[in-house]
Amino acid sequence: MAPSSESAERVAPRVDYLPSGHADAADGGDGDGPVTGGRLGPVGWARWFWRQLTSMRTALFLLMLLALAAVPGSLVPQHISDPNGVLQYQRSHPTLYPILNAVQLFDTYTSVWFSAIYLLLFASLIGCIIPRITHHVKALRAQPPRTPARLARMAGYRALPAPAGVSAEAAIESARGLLRKAGYRVVTLEGRDGLSVSAERGYLRETGNLVFHIALVGILLAVGIGGGFGWTAQRVVVEGQTFVNTAVNFDSFNPGRFVSSENLPAYSVTLDKFTVKYDQSAGGESGMPLDYNAQVVAREKDGASWSTSIKVNSPLQIDGTNVYLLGNGYAPALTFRDAAGKVIASGPTPFLPQDANLTSQGIIKIAGGLKQQLGIIGIFTPTAPVSTSARPLSTYPDTRNPRVSLTVFAGDLGLDAGVPVSVFALNTDHLTQIAGPNATTGALNLGVGETAQLPDGLGTVTFDGVKRFASLDIHHDPAQGWVLVFAILVVAGLLTSLFVPRRRLWVKAVDSADGLRLEYAGLARGEDARLEEVVADLQERHFSELIGGKG
Repeated sequence: MAPSSESAERVAPRVDYLPSGHADAADGGDGDGPVTGGRLGPVGWARWFWRQLTSMRTALFLLMLLALAAVPGSLVPQHISDPNGVLQYQRSHPTLYPILNAVQLFDTYTSVWFSAIYLLLFASLIGCIIPRITHHVKALRAQPPRTPARLARMAGYRALPAPAGVSAEAAIESARGLLRKAGYRVVTLEGRDGLSVSAERGYLRETGNLVFHIALVGILLAVGIGGGFGWTAQRVVVEGQTFVNTAVNFDSFNPGRFVSSENLPAYSVTLDKFTVKYDQSAGGESGMPLDYNAQVVAREKDGASWSTSIKVNSPLQIDGTNVYLLGNGYAPALTFRDAAGKVIASGPTPFLPQDANLTSQGIIKIAGGLKQQLGIIGIFTPTAPVSTSARPLSTYPDTRNPRVSLTVFAGDLGLDAGVPVSVFALNTDHLTQIAGPNATTGALNLGVGETAQLPDGLGTVTFDGVKRFASLDIHHDPAQGWVLVFAILVVAGLLTSLFVPRRRLWVKAVDSADGLRLEYAGLARGEDARLEEVVADLQERHFSELIGGKG
């Protein structure tokens, strides 16, 4: 039924118009103008944004977003932890690499977008925690709430006549003692219908919740501090070689914002021997590595030295740093001589593994000593196929039949241009292939101890043997201990907030026409499947104590 016009006139001024004298009235404040929406100024918008940012919903969303943003760091190699892997990815995916590099996926954890999420989450958690701490402290200092007038409406309600001869004061004092022993905060109250005791426990639940969130902030802080004052470096070390812990000796060095390369701890590490244990089942042909062992000698600045082993997930700890075993491979030892037999270059060169059987590729550059500069792409096979005409692919990862195949280029290596050049890459744009598949002379295939002539009378190359190399990752993080502590607190706080119930219990002594009556009831904040059982247990223990005390 449609409202009458008289009714509409009564309702309209309360809905469509402002009261007389309101500042937003369209006619200057007489109350006859239409209602206009409020406008937020800069301060209002800032408050609105802060409230949205510091809401628990936003904090959870940012936490989930941070977890998703960290995924690319495990899908593609990172400059800070695996620079060689980044180079390999660039060679394997020349089209995709520039796109991923433009969006900083190879530097995920230091990228602009990851840092933005990180900082927003930090601010959101701080904004959530501070008000909750204030409220929690006030709640802890406050007395338990007053006893409800109608306990019959509460969970687990029970009402029984008090044992004969028990006074209200004695019954309430007994209940108070039982509840205090059970860990409740208690207060005795006197109401119009009698004495009562109000008890409350479970604030540890909110404490655990706050510890969880504070520990999350602690992790964010520790990671940030560790990123600023920590550093990582990588070094490839061949058997028999020593590296000194200085920036100039690293293959790559990634210092934190506040790290000076001049203040690195002084020590050295020598790789004596690198061994790999392979699975000998299935006739010893599976080739599955079971154990990697880098036997090293560590020396500190004061001269102290000791022998130890570096294994996967078992780093060398020295002078505040951890030296991890990151990878391994082979380093064929080649000697180059000129036409007169003079040694131009000699020594092992690390070749990067290309497959599970450790078919490896390496780059050798001869910049001087010969008539022309040489760039050589080598393929090393620890177990070469029997047929020398077959494609150089290893059939087993250990050195059962080691051979090396060399494709030789001559020309300008571009080393004098002043542009940094990777030792694992060779630009052949200005080079001519003089030995290999596209040259008159085929690739130079050598076994251990064999020598081959370089084309055009340039000299000779001898395959002297092969050594193992280890790729070491040197890591210093001053905050990693704190990260562990906060991570433990996160788990402890979460478990506490999940499994500690928040309960209120009441016991009331009511004088009635039939004598003294004791009432019991409880209330849970959230789900508490055991609340009625707890109330029943309280009543039974209370009666047992009252009867026993009377006797």
